[in-house]
Amino acid sequence: MKEKFLFWRISSWFLGSLLVLPIIAIFITAMGNSDQVFSHLIDTVMSTYALNTLGLVVGTVLLTLVFGLPCAWLMAMCRLPGEKILQWALILPLAMPGYIVGYLYTHWFDYAGPIQIWLRELFGWQHVSDYWFPDLRSLWGACFVLALVLYPYVYLLVRAAFMEQSNNLLQSARLLGCSPWQSFRRISLPLARPAIAVGVSLVAMEALGDFGTVSYFALNTLTTAVYDTWLGYSNLNAAAKISAIMLMVIFLLISSERFSRRKQKMFQQQCGNDGHTKYQLTGWKKWLAVSWCWGLVGCAFILPMLQLGSYAIDYFEQSWTEQFKNYSFNSLMVSFAAAIFAVLLALIVNFYQRLDGRGISTVPMRLASLGYAVPGTVLAIGVMIPLTSADHLVNDIARSFDLGRPGLIFSGTMFAIIFAFVVRFAAVAIGSIESSLVKIPPSLDMAAKTMGYASTAMLRKVHLPLIRRGCLIAGLLVFIESMKELNAAILLRPFNFETLATYVFNFASDEQLEVAALPAILLVIVGLIPLVMVNRSLEQKH
Repeated sequence: MKEKFLFWRISSWFLGSLLVLPIIAIFITAMGNSDQVFSHLIDTVMSTYALNTLGLVVGTVLLTLVFGLPCAWLMAMCRLPGEKILQWALILPLAMPGYIVGYLYTHWFDYAGPIQIWLRELFGWQHVSDYWFPDLRSLWGACFVLALVLYPYVYLLVRAAFMEQSNNLLQSARLLGCSPWQSFRRISLPLARPAIAVGVSLVAMEALGDFGTVSYFALNTLTTAVYDTWLGYSNLNAAAKISAIMLMVIFLLISSERFSRRKQKMFQQQCGNDGHTKYQLTGWKKWLAVSWCWGLVGCAFILPMLQLGSYAIDYFEQSWTEQFKNYSFNSLMVSFAAAIFAVLLALIVNFYQRLDGRGISTVPMRLASLGYAVPGTVLAIGVMIPLTSADHLVNDIARSFDLGRPGLIFSGTMFAIIFAFVVRFAAVAIGSIESSLVKIPPSLDMAAKTMGYASTAMLRKVHLPLIRRGCLIAGLLVFIESMKELNAAILLRPFNFETLATYVFNFASDEQLEVAALPAILLVIVGLIPLVMVNRSLEQKH
């Protein structure tokens, strides 16, 4: 019987190894001899890059906790006017690209922006020396902008943790005379610590890997160092060394989060908050809570979308161009291809694990999922290294047979960007299909084998009809994530090839976002789809 699984075993291990190859390539290249460029960076600016990166990560994490924790507790534990709408609205900022929010806020708050103009007219100020105003184009400004779009990570995870906490604990706290604040500090917050740790880790990794926002704010971080070293100095070895440093930082972030909870065990009844134990806020507390939550939604989503909508109407003729149509088609094409390949890969590794059943059969799944934790800029380096080597090999072979030079068929075409998207987002497809497959009872497999179905026929006639919805969701999520991906696309795009994400970023970098407001709105709308799906799943669960 095991011989029949040979195809699935070989395919799974091959695909798992192929998707982890970019990460391995980064470390192999980084272990090479240091050159003058990397030594020069170490001696001059690397400490600045590292400190800026540390400040960006720490500042963004702290602000996301300030934004996300109160909202999560209020939505889970308190009754507020319009809470059904508000709990949806609070996740919307996650669909906003950080560099778009950064552009809009700098436009509003710059010296020549409407806020400072209004203040000067109101108070009669004439010169910049007459008053002090915070400079948004700074480290703290980048932290603020990233926190506005990343706090939903903390909000979603911690809100779910609060909703899962036992009613008995909350009622006991009330009987003992605990106020809402004491209940939050002594019971809810300690029990939600694992969710907080996971949310903080996600925010830290997103902030560490962000390129669009820090590039627009002219903030030198390790991510921009990778970009500048590769494209500015044309030095792949130095870029790989910086990328390896970033990967080790990410590994430390994930490991420290798990290590901090290694001995933590929590046992509580799985009876979440049913709404009867929610606190009924009144008076100024109620309106302060409502103002905080809606103010956050307004600053992070409503105001930016209104501004983009205004730009899109005013500059519609300049936005609705052949370039916009072509770049939209480019994005659809590469995203659709990435979604198809990611779903096929997820089916293969998941089905092999189901057929084999041993612990080692999960290794290809884990290998194929590692790319999701790698920032897009770093991943682009890892993808380019093996693809460039493959191009050299193909050209050498073709030349040896007098077939001419086919050129950069891997690293210089759409293959590179599609491969990067599959490596980056395969974990999303694998997780979605895995959750669908585990719901199918093993008795159906046994019945299919009894009826003489081979493994391929069993997948086609038994499993695929049952997991069709999971496959569609997996493909949709990969498609949407690929549409929004900027970091990998901006480094791996072929010549004269743009996606919607790179198109919008280029206009934002040139201080002309109003011309690209229409594609920016399209990116935001596309990004809302997985957020709606996540929130609906949370509502069904609770």
